[in-house]
Amino acid sequence: MDEPTDGPLRLSTPSALSHKEIVTILVGLMMGMFLAALDQTIVASAMRVIADDLNDLAGQAWVTTAYLITSTITTPLYGKLGDIYGRKKLFIFAISVFTIGSMLCTLSWSIPSLAAFRAVQGIGAGGLFSLALAIIGDIVQPRERAKYQGYFLAVFGTSSVIGPVIGGILSGQETILGITGWRWVFLVNVPIAIAALIVVSRTLHLKHTRLDHRVDYWGALTLTIALVPLLIVAEQGRQWGWSSPTSITCYVIGAAGFVAFILIERAMAEEALLPLRLFRNRTIASASISSVFIGMGMFGGLAALPLYLQIVKGSSPMEAGLQLLPMTLGIMAGSIFSGQLISRTGRYRSFPIIGSALLVVSLFAFHYVAADTPLWKVMIVMFFFGIGLGFNFQPLTLAVQNAVDRRDMGVATSSATFTRQIGGTLGTAVFLSILFSQAGTKITEAFAAIAPSPAFQAALRNPTGGDPATNKAFAEQLQAAQQSGGAGGGIGGAALSDSSFINQLDPTLAKPFLVGFSDAMSVVFLVAAGVLVLAFIASLFLPPVDLGPKPGAEAQGADDVADDEVSTLATGH
Repeated sequence: MDEPTDGPLRLSTPSALSHKEIVTILVGLMMGMFLAALDQTIVASAMRVIADDLNDLAGQAWVTTAYLITSTITTPLYGKLGDIYGRKKLFIFAISVFTIGSMLCTLSWSIPSLAAFRAVQGIGAGGLFSLALAIIGDIVQPRERAKYQGYFLAVFGTSSVIGPVIGGILSGQETILGITGWRWVFLVNVPIAIAALIVVSRTLHLKHTRLDHRVDYWGALTLTIALVPLLIVAEQGRQWGWSSPTSITCYVIGAAGFVAFILIERAMAEEALLPLRLFRNRTIASASISSVFIGMGMFGGLAALPLYLQIVKGSSPMEAGLQLLPMTLGIMAGSIFSGQLISRTGRYRSFPIIGSALLVVSLFAFHYVAADTPLWKVMIVMFFFGIGLGFNFQPLTLAVQNAVDRRDMGVATSSATFTRQIGGTLGTAVFLSILFSQAGTKITEAFAAIAPSPAFQAALRNPTGGDPATNKAFAEQLQAAQQSGGAGGGIGGAALSDSSFINQLDPTLAKPFLVGFSDAMSVVFLVAAGVLVLAFIASLFLPPVDLGPKPGAEAQGADDVADDEVSTLATGH
């Protein structure tokens, strides 16, 4: 078998569709993507309220991790099944499963139950992004994809703006129509999903030629065995101990699953869930490695920022959503600018390099953000962080799509999404684990430094702000902790279960908590910056590949040649 080259190998080109026909199809795709994108931002802004209500703030990582595990594992399956059976049926299936998962989430009674139902949602979400991007790859010329994929980024940007606001409003209500406010965060997906199903059924008309492939279910199973134990130990390692027998067992199972996955993919060859030959292609290998590290840094940053705004700055979920607007604007600006320039020049390599560098610098700058840092300074860093993400979203997907034959469009697009989600899943589990393992220590250190101060002792005796009952209960808990030889450690541990009392304390009494959480988050940002350095290095290995002429340019070139031939015959020279 010939080894793949770095350039594109195309057996055929996308069918010629008019701009109007493409936009009609885009409407259906964007409805499905809007469903998943809106859900992510709504849940992120409401997560602190949900976790406090279910009495498990530190366990919230399970909710995000469970969703990412199932969406990550199913993403390559959707790519392969889409190549075999057609993408429209699977897109409708993905929306339906996502809706069922959303309805189940409204019934949650604990963090573990919510995590289980979010896993069902993730099974549907795994197909919404990868199938939409693959369909665009089917119908649009490579050089024009950046422009049309910009519509998807507009959907993402819109959901990033309105999602946190809706999530904040809903989670801020005690009850709505007799149902707890935060449960509407999931229930609101149902009417949107119904509308998406109607639009997709009516507008998404695609010609599909069935490809006779086997489905690599064993590959999916071994991939699950490889990922789940490693993600569990990333979440629970701080409690079990990183070198405990339980943790070591998870390491061994995960490693065995990874080895089995590689062996099965090699044996399956062309039928593999993720054909290994694709990763011998320099473009795909570089883009995949970069996507893993970008996913880790991105989700690590996105998980910590809302918590910083809500816990340290005391913002409500809705306010925190609006305060993240500079990052959203940065994502949209970076995506639109890169998309337009790629469409004009046909070159994309510089954007992942510049974008990765911006992400490194931005996360390193976040490392210096403290409890008393003015919010406008934080927002400036958010904006450049968003630009860095915008410079990476489209170009890396374009690079992978352009590097493969059209028969591999589905599996290649899903591999691009898959590697980013792998990084995101690991990043969420690892960085939230770092955050909450550091938070208790940092809060204790902050109490040791701040509690003896005259201002703190005066506020303890006669608080002038906050809720009187909360202040009194806090003073009694602190006194009991000090008598037992602690310095706020017990109270710090309580804050990891329910942090809502912090914003009800007198500001002076709350300061050790705010400083402790802020210091713990700075550790997360510093580690994330280090991870993004690896993404920057990987992006340097992307080969400079031209996406080809603009649509119509080849025909125009042929016309010019024909005109020259006619002129030569007419003039004789």
